[in-house]
Amino acid sequence: MRDRGAAIIIEEGKVALIKRIRDKDVYYVFPGGGIEEGETSEEATIREVYEELGIHIQIKQLAKKVNYNGTQYFYEAIIVGGIFGNGKGEEYIQNEGDRGEYIPIWVSIKEILHINIKPLEVGKYIYQLYGNM
Repeated sequence: MRDRGAAIIIEEGKVALIKRIRDKDVYYVFPGGGIEEGETSEEATIREVYEELGIHIQIKQLAKKVNYNGTQYFYEAIIVGGIFGNGKGEEYIQNEGDRGEYIPIWVSIKEILHINIKPLEVGKYIYQLYGNM
């Protein structure tokens, strides 16, 4: 278990997620990743989102702090540059072993509770705030 920073990026009624396919299991996670030594959760979020999605973000505020496989910090953020889906992180380069597939994807907020989103608590939070868009 490792603490993690992640971004909630919403545009035009959709949320940016990473579709994971691993051992025939399909689930969706928020872009982000582990906090490295000497790094804040905000810095980890910005770095990991760039690695995974190829976009630069600006963090607006902490939205949720969740205990799920360690402490996870979810930040509302906006895109300020880059090209979505152009990530070059190790999960795309080192496609070995049991890491599975990582697919950047936009999902309609109206559908967010109908997919296997992890953690569900954050999916519910987004749906409650933005589900009527």
